[in-house]
Amino acid sequence: MADAVADPVCINDTLTDDELRSILARLECDKDKEVFGLVCKRWLHLQSTERKKLSARAGSHMLSRMAARFTRVLELDLSQSVSRSFYPGVTDSDLAVIAEGFKCLKVLKLQNCKAITDKGLALIGSGLPSLQSLDASYCRKLTDKGLSAVAEGCHDLRSLHLAGCRFVTDGLLLALSRNYLVDGCQQICYLDINKCSNVGDIGISKVAEACSSSLKTLKLLDCYKVGDESIFSLSKFCKNLETLIIGGCRDVSDESIKSLAAACKNSLKNLRMDWCLNISDSSLRCILTQCKHLEALDIGCCEEVTDAAFEDLGNGEFEFGLKVLKVSNCPKITVSGIGTLLNQYNSLEYLDVRSCPHVTKVGCDEAGLIFPEYCKVNFTGSLSEPDVLV
Repeated sequence: MADAVADPVCINDTLTDDELRSILARLECDKDKEVFGLVCKRWLHLQSTERKKLSARAGSHMLSRMAARFTRVLELDLSQSVSRSFYPGVTDSDLAVIAEGFKCLKVLKLQNCKAITDKGLALIGSGLPSLQSLDASYCRKLTDKGLSAVAEGCHDLRSLHLAGCRFVTDGLLLALSRNYLVDGCQQICYLDINKCSNVGDIGISKVAEACSSSLKTLKLLDCYKVGDESIFSLSKFCKNLETLIIGGCRDVSDESIKSLAAACKNSLKNLRMDWCLNISDSSLRCILTQCKHLEALDIGCCEEVTDAAFEDLGNGEFEFGLKVLKVSNCPKITVSGIGTLLNQYNSLEYLDVRSCPHVTKVGCDEAGLIFPEYCKVNFTGSLSEPDVLV
């Protein structure tokens, strides 16, 4: 008697949704995940609901369809390219759809979306309470009003990117601080307000006090109203600060930088203070000798810095870990100073000496300077710069 033929088994009848999700989770390649969704409607639905990140250029109608399909998206990137933007781009109507349809969203990127206004941001603030990170860099129509609505509604906010938002003032920082102290924004660790020229000491000092335990990165490039008061406040409250960008803050002086070096000696890793014209050898030596975990430093255009800043640092007491050093346009630094520097920093990976009149490649060769094996030395601007201090 012939063996009985077994009935065919359908995989969809055998595997549960959780088992299929487990299989999908093991696929590392995005292309394989897309192929997974082509098997059948059930697998497509599972693949869609497990999608965590989306990057798109879509209008309100398409965003609505995406929200219905990708119900568990955590990160949405609608940023526009500076050179290849499209008109009208992301609008307040699109933000309304996002606020209503992507309720699980934690990260929203809107960089260079120049059409959005406070009205749209207010909808984000009221509709996405779980939002943790917002990038609204160079959204030039935004003001304190819309961004304050985000601060008030998104109590889990941890990262805020507002570079180039020219209408941002101390008012937003006061609102951010006020909400922190009352009920929200208790975990702000990253604040980028580069080129927000209306921000000053009052706002920064309040943020430093309110976010003292969490703030690790603060970017204030070309915030020319920021001075010593802000740095003293950061020194007093923000002991865990890792990255500080104060390039172009010309009112910052030696005394506040010395206090910063003492307060953040166990945390500070990246410091940019180019064009801080009041900085001299005394405060720079404090940074170099006390901040043992410093990895990147920019003192470009600090015209008072001399070779003496690099002499007798630590006397071999500990190993320096500095990897990136930029001293471009420092007219008082010479080949001798660079030689002293190299004797103490053997971990350098990038050294910028552009436009230092007394430091040239020929001069360094004649002095017999030996740079670390993997160190790129930028004499003329022909090398790409690391973005750690941007």
